[in-house]
Amino acid sequence: MLSTIQPPRYLSRFPLRGRTKSRSFHILSSAQPVTKTCFAADKSQILSIRDSLLNRHLSAVELTHSYLDRLKQTEPHINCFLHVSDPDKVLKQAQDIDDKIKRNEEVGPLAGVLVAIKDNICTADMPSTGGSYILEGYRPPFDATAVKRLKDLGAIVVGKTNLDEFGMGSTTEASAFKVTANPWDLSRVPGGSSGGSAASVSARQCVVSLGSDTGGSVRQPASFCGVVGLKPTYGRVSRFGLMAYASSLDVIGCFGSSVADTGILLHAISGHDSLDATSSKREVPDFTSQFTYASSLKSRPLEGLRVGLIRETVDAGVDSGVKSAIEGAAAHLEQLGCVLKEVSLPSFSLGLPAYYILASSESSSNLSRYDGVRYGNQASSDELNVLYEESRAKGFGSEVKMRILMGTYALSAGYYDAYYKRAQQ
Repeated sequence: MLSTIQPPRYLSRFPLRGRTKSRSFHILSSAQPVTKTCFAADKSQILSIRDSLLNRHLSAVELTHSYLDRLKQTEPHINCFLHVSDPDKVLKQAQDIDDKIKRNEEVGPLAGVLVAIKDNICTADMPSTGGSYILEGYRPPFDATAVKRLKDLGAIVVGKTNLDEFGMGSTTEASAFKVTANPWDLSRVPGGSSGGSAASVSARQCVVSLGSDTGGSVRQPASFCGVVGLKPTYGRVSRFGLMAYASSLDVIGCFGSSVADTGILLHAISGHDSLDATSSKREVPDFTSQFTYASSLKSRPLEGLRVGLIRETVDAGVDSGVKSAIEGAAAHLEQLGCVLKEVSLPSFSLGLPAYYILASSESSSNLSRYDGVRYGNQASSDELNVLYEESRAKGFGSEVKMRILMGTYALSAGYYDAYYKRAQQ
């Protein structure tokens, strides 16, 4: 099946159009049942697509048509994408996959899987703006390493998703171009900064997507949109081709409708990259070998697992709704066999201010290259300093300007030790 959860109620009036009579692969409809076993391998869209293509129950062209139809119907209401790939080129790639299968040639493990890419991740011959006016119209001459690896495995890039400008925000309202809505409720935000990537998977406009995470920008929108979001360990996925925000914190992350799909996607983009000096050389494990089928689970599958409940996350000052959600999750874990123990992290409250100082300081340095001369759209002026000022003033939004100013202040003489160095410690 295409999904393990019901489509958002506001989008149930936009069903995908099935183009096959096969019963072995079902196109998403509002009648799909809810299931709580989203982590089971037998609920993977990627594995289902591969099985259906290889068994010739469904063609890649039929599948692609269905997703493109869905995207066309839903996009005016949600605004997930800043750029959608040329449908003719996408269908041509799908046809090439079908032709290979007909000739009994080997196809990649992601063949026919439609992937959306956050617009701060570079894609060749396709706009990559970072959600900012300063890069409006920019088309990189290369693919980010993560994107290249997906293409090499047969994935089809369906478009570039909306984001808070340069990843700075948590609602996707700070994009220079449009505001993305939450597919479950169009009056609410999808989270951010990877809101477009999370919403596109939630709305079934693509199978999986890539986002980036600096301080929660994959995990938070995944929660808001009801999908699985994964922030890999720093260095596991190459950052080459990811527009830098805070270099010591940035990672490329994954979105999927199940843990299985997210794990498959992570495995596809992981590994050492000589183009990224911070890329880990550790061997990439086979994440798919750890998948568990729902039918093999016991009634208490987490028996004996110890889980720490951080006291500071449920203390005074935490929103009652958030506290209830945490306590509900803790109770559910206990039902599954976990042993919960309350632990204290006295420095927990320092995490947010430390993040803002480090991230703002590094963004101040990283975004200095966008001056209208080295990078970015150039304002018209006869004087160099004025050119710099106007290019940056017109190109950057208010959120980016605020963080640049905060970071410049924290790095300035007399304040470096008091702010940036202390935050690192």
